[in-house]
Amino acid sequence: MPLVLDSVLIAALARELEARLHGARLRAVRLERGSRALSLLFREGTLRFGLDPERGSIAWQGPVDPEPGDRPLASRLRAATALADDRVLVLSFTRTRGAPTVDVIVEWISNRWNAVVAEGPERIVRQVLIERAGERAPRSGHPWRPPDPSTRAGVDGELDLGRWRALLAPVAPDRRQRALLAGAAWTSPINARSLLGGAARADGPEAERAIDAGHQLWLELARIALGSGAPRPSLWTHDRGGERAAQPYPLPLDPGAEPAPSLLDAFSRAAALQPDAPPDVPAALLDALAERAVRAWARAESLRRELAEAPDPAALRGRGDLLLAHLADVPRGVERVKLSDFEGALVDVELDPKRSPQENASDSYERAARAERARTRLPGLIAEAEGEARRIEALIEGARAGDDGVQELRAELPATDEEARGTDAPALPYRVYKSSGGLEIRVGRGARHNDDLTFHHSAPDDVWLHARHAAGAHVVLRWHGDANPPARDLAEAATLAALHSKARTSGSVPVDWTRRKYVRKPRKSPPGQVLVERAKTLFVAPNPELEERLRV
Repeated sequence: MPLVLDSVLIAALARELEARLHGARLRAVRLERGSRALSLLFREGTLRFGLDPERGSIAWQGPVDPEPGDRPLASRLRAATALADDRVLVLSFTRTRGAPTVDVIVEWISNRWNAVVAEGPERIVRQVLIERAGERAPRSGHPWRPPDPSTRAGVDGELDLGRWRALLAPVAPDRRQRALLAGAAWTSPINARSLLGGAARADGPEAERAIDAGHQLWLELARIALGSGAPRPSLWTHDRGGERAAQPYPLPLDPGAEPAPSLLDAFSRAAALQPDAPPDVPAALLDALAERAVRAWARAESLRRELAEAPDPAALRGRGDLLLAHLADVPRGVERVKLSDFEGALVDVELDPKRSPQENASDSYERAARAERARTRLPGLIAEAEGEARRIEALIEGARAGDDGVQELRAELPATDEEARGTDAPALPYRVYKSSGGLEIRVGRGARHNDDLTFHHSAPDDVWLHARHAAGAHVVLRWHGDANPPARDLAEAATLAALHSKARTSGSVPVDWTRRKYVRKPRKSPPGQVLVERAKTLFVAPNPELEERLRV
């Protein structure tokens, strides 16, 4: 059965982790997106959070060594805290040698459980376990946004008996649990039954005594949550939805609860009582699919930013019209000029001093056309990226439920994801396409992989391509000999370079190409930055249908 957590349990867990691991040395963070798990690799042991709402878990296990895909994070645990009356745990780490502090944040909110690695005092998100859409969804490069503070009474532990009675006594017995959960902090479906007792079933003197006894229990729970009371870790099992479920808690609320040495021990025992999971799907396969979903969400977010930053075509055309109407009044070589618009008002117009007034006007019209095309095409591209992300997430959910087999999942991955497909070959830094003439085209998987493709996965005579004056992927058309490749194959490779660049929404994109031996890497230059010699230029129209047709 799914793990059930509430704000009292999370607050007590935070204090236990603080006492147990304060100063412990963290080596790395492991985000297992396919299995929805976060592991903190301490020298002393491994703290693992299973964040699948259907099979959640928390466990302290033996130490393991970091693997290549883990995020190195040499640091010590400084504090473990929980947001007041909420299911959010924050583990704060101090790094060595003056590096920014790091927070590892675990959220058990609704059914959107997640984990975030954030950096610095502004908590800039660096890694997210599960990328999602939504107003509060964490996104890489943006500050982590906590949930809104709780507005329930008693968050600070101050809720006297009079207010407690006023909250519950006037309400009908069958509605008291709803009133309790809506109005009193630190209450949840886990503890509501014990807090209400007989007041959930009847009125009268017995209900009054139950309400007063519930207030005493609430005070004890609030003291535990706020750190002024001593928890009594326990574990009990009960029926939930026709199945046996195990419940760890910092107080023995159930008559059959057994004491536990610690909450972590209770969580481990609860995990051992869970029924077997559906048939296993290779973790590498799930992780590879999850990475595809993450990339799709990131692509959608990038496209949304691109749409938001697209200039107003009407304003650009108006600037061009104004320049053409006042050509005689615009001196050459100036950076700005004041001109009267068509209604007589003065307008400050910025210019490129290296270009003539006519060329500045033409530039305005060209930028207006690009902006108009972007506003037309980007919404469809955003919807396409979001649709792909949701489809892949649905596949992963189906795999966890045992609905989809391994072969169906592997069919979703490109042939180059060998590790996820179950072979021993490492994943490649590029995607593979085949031109109409049968030539292999390799497209880099991002800035940090571009250099690897260009300098370790291509031959000197291969054709190298990149969209001019636009960030994007390096593209390699496999070729040999002195003659140029066929024009159609070259144009298809150039189209892929345009599609995998920031210029993808333009009507026509200039793409530079040369032999790979004329591309070199300057010393200390950032990833993906190269110097190109003997380049020629092709102009191509980005065509997403071509990419689908050439995809291997």
